[in-house]
Amino acid sequence: MALENADQQVLKQLAQWIKQGHSSWLCTVVKTWGSSPRPVGSLLACNDAGHLSGSLSGGCIEEDLLERLQLGEMASAAPEVLIYGVSQAETERFGLPCGGQLHVVIEPFKDTAHLEALETMIRRIEQRQCIERRLDIATGDFSLTETERFRHLHFDGSFSNTSHPGEKTLTQTFGPRHQLFLIGCGQVSQYLAEMAKALDYQVVVCDPRANLMEQWPIEGVQLITSYPDDAIREQATDAFSAIIALTHDPRIDDMGLMEALNTDAYFIGAMGSTRTSANRRDRLKSLDISDEAIARLHAPVGLPIGSKTPAEIAVAILAQLTALRSTADHTVQADFRVAS
Repeated sequence: MALENADQQVLKQLAQWIKQGHSSWLCTVVKTWGSSPRPVGSLLACNDAGHLSGSLSGGCIEEDLLERLQLGEMASAAPEVLIYGVSQAETERFGLPCGGQLHVVIEPFKDTAHLEALETMIRRIEQRQCIERRLDIATGDFSLTETERFRHLHFDGSFSNTSHPGEKTLTQTFGPRHQLFLIGCGQVSQYLAEMAKALDYQVVVCDPRANLMEQWPIEGVQLITSYPDDAIREQATDAFSAIIALTHDPRIDDMGLMEALNTDAYFIGAMGSTRTSANRRDRLKSLDISDEAIARLHAPVGLPIGSKTPAEIAVAILAQLTALRSTADHTVQADFRVAS
């Protein structure tokens, strides 16, 4: 079973608290200035019993929210915006990096409408699909819209409540956990799987060589012993999947890549030297794969950090994926060539 992403865990916990009758709040980082401990879109849920799920900082902001709960100062009717790090004293108090500011929307969740919306969002994420939530900060009214693409959080308006509904909105897309589909179970795959788990990827390893798969040492990874083309067709076709071939065996790698290039996967890569990659492209072309499809292939895969060992190659690959995910249009390219 696939592990849940961080947002999904927070939303599920929030729904559970509402079912139990707790007054609860959803806190969302909407803007940052300078250095900040968490990126825009980070979530934290809290309830009237002082329980927390998720994270906004290293702990100091969470402590402030708990103090506000105890003093009865949390928003009860409409959402509000809190700004942390306005002064140097606040920056030091909340443990923000030098010059950092964090702007957080605090939204009360307490009724059936909120619960129904949460359940719809959770269900959509579990189906590996996206849903967009638009919140009116002044009134607390919200709407849900199914969408095919993930969009970055958008917050417009000033940072004080307004009496004019619609002047200030928070629009956020919720979607599935990014999936890393690895073809091959060798050492590079093992290092890559371990590191990718720490970066919140759902990791799948596919290798038809059952005798090798029996020795797989990393827990929390889905293992598939069918051929990669069948496995990709079944569960790695969406735009939240990255597919990387790592066996050095063209009978296995090329089969998976042929299928991968027909999917909406946002990243398709293959390990190998410049010469190996050129030969791979020639083989794919001979199998009637179009030039346009072949152009999607990142091969050799990884950023140019001079990697040689399996662990270093894994770092190079994850560095490329991290750079790619940090851009809005997934256009980061890499010219690095990993030695075969």
